Amino acid sequence: MGDAVDLITEHWGRERPDVDVSPMHIIGRITRLSRVLEQDLKRFFAGHGLEFWEFDVLATLRRSGGEQGLTAGALNRAAMVTSGAITNRIDRLAAKGLVERVPCPEDRRSIRVRLTTEGRELIDELLPLHIANEQRLLEALGAQDREELTALLRRLAEALGDTKLD
Repeated sequence: MGDAVDLITEHWGRERPDVDVSPMHIIGRITRLSRVLEQDLKRFFAGHGLEFWEFDVLATLRRSGGEQGLTAGALNRAAMVTSGAITNRIDRLAAKGLVERVPCPEDRRSIRVRLTTEGRELIDELLPLHIANEQRLLEALGAQDREELTALLRRLAEALGDTKLD
């Protein structure tokens, strides 16, 4: 059998046998799997009335914001998007009643974003369902395979400098 990357590298081997395309076996699979997983997650969240990015912002606030919430800058760094994009995201979530802007007690010039009661209840309800969906997506791998893949991906992430949330 084989996957799409096997076909791609087979084609390159036929067309350009002088080029070592072996990195494609890893990079190609990571890239293609990222797209496949993203599409599945988008469908999952759409089934719960959310966009994937909305879940991401709500989850970031739930795990890192505490009762005071996070500044827009901290959310921006966690989401890895532009400041305009995070402002738009906050506006859209606030319009849905899932987050609210509150003055920062330490610096009145700054605003914090925090979950509303509705937002907190939604993320608390959705998180176990999301984890179960991720379990389903990984069911082709046994426990040892998952541990090995986790270690290898961690090593690659560290080597490429992905060691902080911001």
